[in-house]
Amino acid sequence: MTELPLPLDWLDAAALVWFFFIWIGYQWFAAWSVKHGRHSVMSVMSEYRKDWWQQVLDREQRIVDAAILTNLSNSATFFASTTLLILGGLLALMGTSETVIAIVAELPFTGRASKTVWEYKLLLLLAIFVYAFFKFTWSLRQHNFSSVLVGAAPSHDSDPEKRKDYVVRSARIATYASDNFNYGLRAYYFGLAALTWSLNAWIFMVATVWVAGILYMREFRSDALRTLDRRKTIVDPRDNPGRRRTDR
Repeated sequence: MTELPLPLDWLDAAALVWFFFIWIGYQWFAAWSVKHGRHSVMSVMSEYRKDWWQQVLDREQRIVDAAILTNLSNSATFFASTTLLILGGLLALMGTSETVIAIVAELPFTGRASKTVWEYKLLLLLAIFVYAFFKFTWSLRQHNFSSVLVGAAPSHDSDPEKRKDYVVRSARIATYASDNFNYGLRAYYFGLAALTWSLNAWIFMVATVWVAGILYMREFRSDALRTLDRRKTIVDPRDNPGRRRTDR
C-alpha cells in the first residue's frame, strides 16, 4: 500500500502546532488569571462598566450613553469591515500562488515552498481572520443589545432590586461585547505572527511567542492597567525618571 506524502514537513507541522498551543494557551491563561483574582485591563474595565450602568440609571437624559455605545459600535464595525477586506485580499492571493511564491523566495531567510504548503499558510491566515470577523460582528450585535438596554432602563423611583438587576445584566452584556472585541484584536496580533510563516517556520515560532509576550505586557503589566486599577496608587513617572518603562 502506497503512503500518501504529508503536505507539511516536520518543522512546519511543529510550528503550526506551536502556534495554536501558544494562542489557545494564552487565551486560557488570561481567563484563568482573572478568575483567580489577578487583575487585567479587561477585568478592571468590567468594574468601570458597572459604574457606568449605575450612572445610566441616575441620569435623566441618556444622550451621553447613546454616544458612548455609538462609538463602541463604530469600532467593531470598522474592524469587521477591515477584516472582510483582508479576507478578500487573501482569497485573491490564492489564485496567484505561483507568482507570490517566487516573490517570497527572494526574501532573506526563506526557501522556495511548494504550492501546497503555501496554500496551507494562506488557509491559516484565512481561518484566523474568519474567526476575527465572527468575533467583531458578535461584539457589534452585543453593543446593539446594550443600546436597547439604555432605552429599557428603569425609572428613578422603580424598585431597588429591579435597578440592581438591571445594572448587573447590562454591565454583563457590555462586558461580553468588549470580550469578543478583545478576542478579535488578539486574532489580529496572532495573524501578524502567522504572516511570518511565509518566511520560515523558526521565525514563525519566535513571532508567536513575541506576540503572546506583547499581549501579556499590555493586559497584565502595562501602565494603563496600573492607572485604571483602583487598588493601586497612581505614581507620576516624572517622580522616578529612571524607572524602566513598560508598554503603556
